[in-house]
Amino acid sequence: MNMKLKVYITLLVSFITIALSAQDTALTATVSKNKLGVNQRLRIEFSINKQGGDNFKPPNFTNFKIVGGPSQSVSQSWINGKVSFNQSYTFILQPLRKGEFNIPSASIEIEGETIKSNPVKIIVLDAVDIPKNPNDPNYIAEQNIHLVAEVSQSQPYVGEGVYIEYRLYVSDNVSVYDFGITEAPQYNGFWNQEIKINGTQVKIGTYNGERHRYAVLHKALLIPTTSGKLTIDPMKMDVVVAVPTGKADFFGNLITRQVRKEFSSVKKVINAKALPLQNKPEDFTGAVGQFSFDVSLSKNTLKANESSQIKVAVNGKGNLKLFELPKIETPKELEVYQPERKESVSVLSDGLKGSVTDSYTVVPEFKGKYKIPKVSFSYFNPKEEVYQTITTDDLYVDVLEGKEIPTDSDTNAVAKQNVNITGSDFRYIQTSTNFQPIQTEDFFKSTLFYILLLLPIVAIPIGIFIQKKKEERNSDVLGNKLRKADKLAKKYLSEAQKQLGNKEAFYEALERALHNYLKAKLSVETSDISREKITELLANKNVDSTTISSFIDVFNNCDFARYTPITNVQMKEEYEKAKQVIMQLDRQL
Repeated sequence: MNMKLKVYITLLVSFITIALSAQDTALTATVSKNKLGVNQRLRIEFSINKQGGDNFKPPNFTNFKIVGGPSQSVSQSWINGKVSFNQSYTFILQPLRKGEFNIPSASIEIEGETIKSNPVKIIVLDAVDIPKNPNDPNYIAEQNIHLVAEVSQSQPYVGEGVYIEYRLYVSDNVSVYDFGITEAPQYNGFWNQEIKINGTQVKIGTYNGERHRYAVLHKALLIPTTSGKLTIDPMKMDVVVAVPTGKADFFGNLITRQVRKEFSSVKKVINAKALPLQNKPEDFTGAVGQFSFDVSLSKNTLKANESSQIKVAVNGKGNLKLFELPKIETPKELEVYQPERKESVSVLSDGLKGSVTDSYTVVPEFKGKYKIPKVSFSYFNPKEEVYQTITTDDLYVDVLEGKEIPTDSDTNAVAKQNVNITGSDFRYIQTSTNFQPIQTEDFFKSTLFYILLLLPIVAIPIGIFIQKKKEERNSDVLGNKLRKADKLAKKYLSEAQKQLGNKEAFYEALERALHNYLKAKLSVETSDISREKITELLANKNVDSTTISSFIDVFNNCDFARYTPITNVQMKEEYEKAKQVIMQLDRQL
């Protein structure tokens, strides 16, 4: 058994060695960034994909200072039957001055052959602001994530389509957990149409010469409607970023920290060019693009009162929704209805594409042969920067059956009639006026002037009198209590008063009013307790026995009255009695 295991291991190692030797040997140089400030650092890594490398010689880092490295790492993996090997040498560099520099090739010997890496171009710019703590997660997120607005062109003609795309670039140093658009871009001065995105796909691209992953978040088609400088406001979004802390857990995995940060794209300025005035056709209505034009007739031969369709169609690519189609002219003997508009337009990244059609319904009344004159359509071609005009041929409608066209003598034989005035729709033009001068009167020394002048003198004594009456009323404690009790009784008995004359409804409302009053005053549910309990509760509140007895009598009368004949006068008396009882209780509670 052990012998077989050794054979299997030997075969496996041999297979891996053969697979590795079959790979094309390459020494690759990659950098963390191609553009940086003179006070920043970059990481350069030289990696070889084959075992056996020896005598690695780094390049001469002229214009750079080595602040870290070289650090060496080796990795080997076997995925889906494919073996991969990587051995890398990493340096941390800091530029010594501004400029554009090339880092030469590094070299390594393998199997007696010297392999060289690719040279790398580095651009060093002015110093950038660096926080006191370069490991600040917010700073790291800001350096590794970029929201970019890209436009297809910055100087279109008015009416020419511009494609805009918003991309979120993310470097390999960080990860994105979540994002959301907080402020959508504004397209002032543009006709705009959003282009739907089916899913968010992550792609590989470059930003400032560095490798990044990116996703397209929003895209739209813009068509400038006016000339001049048009500003596209930024799009803003919140992004949750996982930033490495530089520490590792027990298993060697990097520990990350999540931070939420707002990112904003830069403003974009579009310089929309006005359409040229030279050679501009008179029938031009604003069409910009590449189009074809056609006018067709569904039936050339027909009878009177039969209908035919005249279709005026524009096909192609351009601002199909932003111009008017040419109007057709028809003889007065043909009755033409308002056209029906049909649009079949798709929004693509390079513009609107499809067709726009106006369909006219034509119904002849008299027989004969009629000509529909030719129609022309003009548009501006932004690619060739010229106006182009398409003219159709004349169309003819042959009406075989129908009434004869009246002659001029028949027309002149019509008697002239006076205009009949019906209502106020049509009237003769008046030749005289009955205007009256507007009489104006000066405000000074007018009647209104003296009234307003004397008003404060009269109002002051009246106000003093009203205030004294109010103070006398407020000092009358007993009277206030009576008025308050009367108001409260009317409040609770309002429903019973509405039901006077309806015996069942009146006494139900009366009994309910008494219960609600006690519930409000004693803070208890009285509908489920007996008359004796109510008597006890009121006695505990120091209500005199006569008032308690009157209150219980009203309760008893409500029950008794439901089974005996009662007149409206008796119901009125019962209402007044309940009102007096509630007023007496309210003065004592």
